[in-house]
Amino acid sequence: MSSAAAVPAWLRPLAERLPGVTAAGPARRDPGAGAGRARPAAVLVLFADGPAGPEVLLTERAGTLRQHSGQVAFPGGRSEPADASAAATALREAAEETGLDPAGVDVLGQLPPLELSHSQHSVTPVVAHWRAPSPVGVRDAAEVARVERVPLGELLAAGAVHRVRGPGGYSGPAFAVRGLLVWGFTAEVLVRVLALGGLLPEGDPRPVELTLEQALGRAAGAPGAAGAPRPPRGGAA
Repeated sequence: MSSAAAVPAWLRPLAERLPGVTAAGPARRDPGAGAGRARPAAVLVLFADGPAGPEVLLTERAGTLRQHSGQVAFPGGRSEPADASAAATALREAAEETGLDPAGVDVLGQLPPLELSHSQHSVTPVVAHWRAPSPVGVRDAAEVARVERVPLGELLAAGAVHRVRGPGGYSGPAFAVRGLLVWGFTAEVLVRVLALGGLLPEGDPRPVELTLEQALGRAAGAPGAAGAPRPPRGGAA
């Protein structure tokens, strides 16, 4: 855990509120028939002070993966027996995927595990402050296609915030930024964490509701886009 003095002022409300979060919240999926068989996993919701202000670390999954290919995600993955905690899992996976140095990361807390019935995983979002950012990039192209430090100002800019209608009747928040479409599980967790920390813009942005295909097209035209995002596979995780 980080001392209060080491946490930037904009991140302190989030750090103070995390210990009081006891319910999984709206991002939780119905565990359904898979209840009790979910495999533990963790993701790292990592915030830092960047050149353009507060930012969050995101990855784009490789397009060749069997599940959730091409989707934007937090670094993370399935827990291993040697992991002492969800935070240990999140930091290990983030180091393996992006090359970040865990020594520069201070864990602030975590949200309760979210049960994802379609993949039978119980995922713990671990929230952290990147006190000493280290160089990051793609370490294994078979798993990760891109690593981005995304400024919150870009993520929440007018025109970047949407709602999407996806497979299976899914409907939820989405962000089009730097040629990426952040949606599904990642967008839901991000919205909840930002709201918890008072980091969402005040007022109702009234985001436009789009189909997933429309939203992907808008993301492809966003500033910093390198090309059209690949259609995701494997659902809204």
